[in-house]
Parts: sequence; structure tokens; C-alpha cells
Amino acid sequence: MCEDDHSAGHDVGRRALFVTGAAAALTLGGVSFASGADAADGPSGSGDPETRTVRGTLPTGSPDFVYLPVEVPSGVREIRVAYTYEKPPVPAGTAGNALDIGIFDQRGTDLGGKGFRGWSGGARTEFFIRADDATPGYIPGPVRAGTWHIALGPYTVAPQGLPYEVTITLTYGEPGTVVKPVYPPSRAKGRGRAWYRGDCHLHSWYSDGRRTPAEIAALARAAGLDFINTSEHNTHSAHAHWADQAGDDLLIMLGEEVTTRNGHVVALGTDPGTFVDWRYRARDNRFGRYARRIREAGGLVVPAHPHATCVGCNWKFGFGEADAVEVWNGAYGPDDEVSLADWDSMLVASVREGRGGREWIPAMGNSDAHRDPDPVGSPQTVVLADDLTREAIQEGIRAGRSYVAESKAVTLSFAATGPKGQHAGIGGRLRVDRDDPVTVRLEVSGTPRCTVRFVTDQGVLHTSPVLPVSGSGTVEWRTTAQYAAYVRAEVRHETAAGPLPGALAAFTNPVFLGRG
Repeated sequence: MCEDDHSAGHDVGRRALFVTGAAAALTLGGVSFASGADAADGPSGSGDPETRTVRGTLPTGSPDFVYLPVEVPSGVREIRVAYTYEKPPVPAGTAGNALDIGIFDQRGTDLGGKGFRGWSGGARTEFFIRADDATPGYIPGPVRAGTWHIALGPYTVAPQGLPYEVTITLTYGEPGTVVKPVYPPSRAKGRGRAWYRGDCHLHSWYSDGRRTPAEIAALARAAGLDFINTSEHNTHSAHAHWADQAGDDLLIMLGEEVTTRNGHVVALGTDPGTFVDWRYRARDNRFGRYARRIREAGGLVVPAHPHATCVGCNWKFGFGEADAVEVWNGAYGPDDEVSLADWDSMLVASVREGRGGREWIPAMGNSDAHRDPDPVGSPQTVVLADDLTREAIQEGIRAGRSYVAESKAVTLSFAATGPKGQHAGIGGRLRVDRDDPVTVRLEVSGTPRCTVRFVTDQGVLHTSPVLPVSGSGTVEWRTTAQYAAYVRAEVRHETAAGPLPGALAAFTNPVFLGRG
């Protein structure tokens, strides 16, 4: 039973099942309010707030999204929503209740998000929207008359079901003044063609992070970063709150972490104000549409932490649309090791059948920092770009001219040279004959007591002695294009014991060998 405390009961039996694309969603009975004129003529004569409370229980097997329609009359200055839900104990190994929330305005809930006005997932228990302001995660703007929809997202449901309560409060009166958004510039001062350090997966209090943009920007500068990318879960609400943090020394790109139930993808460097919908699963065959949406908005498509073990985090959409893949996410762990191996297998596939690496997908690493003590810039992607602009950084990432380092202390250079002085750096191709001798050389600093490994399409073919305590060293290896179609470098910490390699301190994208 879904009940309204202030009007006739709303029976779940009256709910409608509709389909958005290929994904089913449930619509509950609606909530109505007095007209704006009636409310303004109430007992106080000043438009007292009106409140409605809806209660119900979602069963196991509920669809991904449940919409609660709210009939908003004219004359509303602010809409405020609060919700709670029960979390009964469950047996070990059984998912408990988790309920996300967001809202769509009178323009509707169709995929694509024309009516999208905000999402906080499970990070907040209440939010408000008015013309001049909104809770972080939500989009300010007029509260226009029509049917709004509160979006409930039952992420996991306990065997006992998920009892919830949603309270909607409308405040009447003259709307505030809509504030025109200001966005950060798409270029910083830069150093011309150079190596630039960045972290492209970060969360602030505009989604489920706990840091302000100012705090993140200060930490980015302290971590030696030249660029960052905002990536809030399923909302672009932060885009208009970063301009004051940009400067000649820090490029701030805008994006989103599109957080579906079948994996997460970073929209990297999209146009200001771009929203990318997330309400689909892999089986719905919708991801290609939204990958194109990211690219049409000037962004890159970067699947995030593809082998993460959190619910809904494992990437299930394939990599056919990827411009790069986030192989290293936060503190290096077993899921990153699996992602690295999976990416290496994709490199092997890219050099089969004479394709010569033309279809390979570059790797990157990001911190995914949310709150203290999560370090910003660990790891960081170091990109060779023509300048410190959005387009130049994206081009360097897309081309694979980059390596990933655990911190600003790590610096490296990696290249291959041929018998006639030919030279190719990270992400490039050394065009030599199959039997020509090739010298691969890595220079690294900031990695004390680490070991260097050269990895090819045939596996690990060279491992160096342990680097000195100073952390600096040079490692060379000789090979041919016949023996190795590509070579990439890994710098690893010492391992305590056992057959597994130590955690990464750095790794590079490959250098390809041969005519291609």
C-alpha cells in the first residue's frame, strides 16, 4: 500500500508499468497539491508551505527506477523532498536495502534527460530546488507547473522488502532570480608541447564526495597536477561551480561519471552543462547512443574501474566504444591487477591479423578520490600534449601518449630506437623491418627499490634488477619486431612474498614495433 498522509490513499494497485526504451520502470499513483492561487489565499494569506507524505514498500525484484508523480501547481517558489527507508538486518552474504533518489521536472522522464533536475543517489536524505539555488547534485531553475517525477532507485532490496517514506513540501511565492552559470575556461597557460599531469576521476559534495571544489583544487595543485576532470555520479550540477578554482596553472575539464547498474564510465571533458543519462543496462543496447552523446559534446568515453567488485561497478558494456580505459583506480589492488591483465589482452588482440595496433585502446589511471584521506592525484595520468587545453589533453589521451604514475615524485621516459636512428615514444610506432635490431630504453626516477618489467604481446620478456634506494635508474633491452609487436613498461614495488608481482609504481602505454 502506498499512502498519502494528507489526501485519499494511493493504492499501489493503481500503478502503471511503462517501458522507457528497453528498460522497465514503475510509476506509482500521483501526489497532488492545491493550486498556487488557493495556497496563497490560505489562513496566513502568505502562501504557507504545503506538505504531502507518501509511504510504501518496494518488493524484491523491483525495477531499477520507480517514479512518483507530483502535480506541481503554478506559483511555486521551491520544491523540497526528504526521504527515509528501513534497513532491516539481513543474513551474511545477502544484500540489504539501498535506495537512491533524484527528480525530473515537468518536461518528463524520457531517456536523454530533458527533464533531469538532479540526482544524489544515496548520498543525501533531502534536497531542494528553486530558481536561484539548489542542493548540490541538483540544478537550480524555475519550479514550473506540471507533473514532476521523484525518481527512486532501489539499488538493492532486502528479502523483507524496502519500506520507504517520501515527504514533498512546496513553498509558494515569487521565484528568485535565475543565476547565469559561469564555467571554467577550456585552456590554461601551459608550457607548449610538454608532459602534463592530471587526475580525471574525482568526486565533490556535488555527488557522494565530501570535499568542496576549492578543497579539491588545492589538493590537485599540491599533488603537482596540471589538469583535472570533474566526474560526479549521474549529474552535471557541479559544472557551474568550478570557474573560481581554475587558473593559469590548473586546467579544469568538466564531465560526469555515468553510473549505470552494469558499470561506470567517465565522460571526460564534455561541453559545459552536458548531461549524460545512465538509466539503462547492457542488455538494453542503449550504451552506443550515450557514448555518441559524450563524443558529440566533445568528450572522451572512458570505462572506469572495469573489474571493481562493488555492486553495479563491474563493466559489462564491452570496449567497442571506449576512447581509453581506466586500468588503475585509486590505491592499487587486485581488481586493478585484473584490469591491467585484461587491457594487455586487448593489446594482444589489436596486433593480430595484421591490424598493427591501429585499433588499440590506451590506458589511464585516476584517483577516484571522494573524501579524506583519499589522495587526489594518486595515481595520475601524465600526458604528452601540444598545450594545456581541453582539446590537446584529450588528443594526447586518445593517442596513448601517456603513462600512469603513483604520484608527482615519479617521472619516466620510455622509447624505442631502430638501427638507423629511428625513434618512437610512448603511444607511437617504430617503423622497422621484422629482423631489425631494436633498443628499448626506460629512464625513471622517484621509484626506490622498484623493479622494471618490459611486457610484450608474448608476455614479460625482461625484468631488471632492483633499482637503487635513490629511486633513479636506466633499463635497456634489445629485441626485434618479429619477437615483440609492442613493448610497454611497468615499474613495480617489491613484493613481500609469493608469486604475485608487487603493486605498480608506474606503467606506460605501449610502443609498437614494425611496419604495421
